[in-house]
Amino acid sequence: MLPRLRRPASLLAALTIAVVPLTACSTGGQADDGTLTVFIPQLAGVDMSQSTTTKVLQEKFGVTMRFETSTYDASAAKEKRQISLASGDLPDVYMLIPWVDQFNQVELLRLGRQGIAVPLNDLIEQHAPNIKKAFEETPELRRLATAPDGKIYGMPQWNDCFHCSYGAKLWMNSDWLRKVGLPMPTTTEEMREVLRAFKTRDPNGNGQPDEIPLSGSTSDTLLPYFMNAFLYDPQSGNAFPSTLALNNGRVQLQAAQPGWREGLRYLASLNAEGLIDPGAFSQNRDALMAKGDLDGAPVVGAATVQHPALLVTTGHPDGRDKLYDPVPPLTGPTGVSYASYNLSTLPGATFLITAEATEEEQIAAIKILDWFHTQEGNIIGQFGDEGEGWLRPGPGDVALDPNLTPVFEQVPTDPEAPRDPEGPWGAAAGYYSTEEFRNAQVQSTDIYSPEGGERRLYEATKLYEGKTPQDQVFPYWNVWVEPDVAGELATLQTNIENHVAQSSLQFVTGQLDVDDDSAWNAYLDGLRNLGLDRYLQIQQTGYEAAG
Repeated sequence: MLPRLRRPASLLAALTIAVVPLTACSTGGQADDGTLTVFIPQLAGVDMSQSTTTKVLQEKFGVTMRFETSTYDASAAKEKRQISLASGDLPDVYMLIPWVDQFNQVELLRLGRQGIAVPLNDLIEQHAPNIKKAFEETPELRRLATAPDGKIYGMPQWNDCFHCSYGAKLWMNSDWLRKVGLPMPTTTEEMREVLRAFKTRDPNGNGQPDEIPLSGSTSDTLLPYFMNAFLYDPQSGNAFPSTLALNNGRVQLQAAQPGWREGLRYLASLNAEGLIDPGAFSQNRDALMAKGDLDGAPVVGAATVQHPALLVTTGHPDGRDKLYDPVPPLTGPTGVSYASYNLSTLPGATFLITAEATEEEQIAAIKILDWFHTQEGNIIGQFGDEGEGWLRPGPGDVALDPNLTPVFEQVPTDPEAPRDPEGPWGAAAGYYSTEEFRNAQVQSTDIYSPEGGERRLYEATKLYEGKTPQDQVFPYWNVWVEPDVAGELATLQTNIENHVAQSSLQFVTGQLDVDDDSAWNAYLDGLRNLGLDRYLQIQQTGYEAAG
């Protein structure tokens, strides 16, 4: 069974960092004053030194903490982290947030070999029983954290986000389906019939030919959902742009296979009929949302978004946000019906102890991390005090997974209210959110209410679970790339992915004729000229080394 494991913008984004001189490391923190210095993102309005989480940690572990903070802006946070590494004035520990900024695997190898990152193996063995338990419960976590040399240079945040793992979904206006008298489509040809009806039968009832049958955005692209009716496509919008997959244990690029051409041919035919929003290929999420929220009658029939809140504002005054339901994976002309799958835990590390930390500080840091791997530490660290950030379940409360006993309920926050300076650490403390932990949270049983949004996604994702060909999934999260080839691989990947994206767009929109063999062969030649063979060779070597 596939582990439900997400990753940020690009598999090899920012693989190269300036080589930090070994002189940047102190000799075990000789000039240290005994204070644990933590580099951590700080949410605007929150003071980490006054945070309820900080107060609990200082009292529980008898440690004084000082903070060097970055922001939740990914680019700024990454830049500040890299400056701190290059400055020679290191914190004792980095505690980051994966979707903001974290250490990638290449950085971990480099920093470990330079002596900047302290291996955690012995610290975990001697002082972290809960991390050891997590490794036993979730072997994939240990594998993800362990470098090819057997050392653990940093720890990732384990986030078993079910709906994140199957991100390439399609949501459709069920009210429109009823009005045109058609069932939810199950095949590519039934989808064509539905989109034609959306375009021609005035399902929004305003007497205007303003319906947009199908849309998307540059973040939530059309290809992955539809391509999976022709061959397995692991993409999930721009968050997972790679089309690498396995074929009998060999790494291959799906975008170079015949099935990719068939998928493009199908989408090109929909576009030629005017069934696809031209803006779907260039608009951002805000522009898509503007169409979903457009005053008057709804105009968008379906969109390839992970969840409907990316199309229509939750709690829309006319209730249109309740009209969109998930469409299961379509079956293509040859019987193919797959769903994209990606790791929901990001490879790399958010927790890293530097050589600046004394032995005492290293022990304190690993004990803090160990506590975050308990249910108590996970809840209090992320949500704060009971009664303020979270509640115990009450009579009649139902867990997200109704087969589980509910454990806690998050207290909703008012997005308009100023943040409490003493607020909890939030995402910076979420180190062991297993499937059971996430699914034991109390959720409303009304999936169309704002409080039931997570259940709506959970139930939608059940339609996609089990539709991934496990033998074709390329587990990039376990592939560690050696620093000496990381730069080459990053360049190859960027060039190849850009060529695939640009050429696919040209084929779908008719700028290139997908039925023209010379145009298709020129596309394939372009991949080869960009170094496809070398790209696959490096990935194959890494895959085989990972075992």
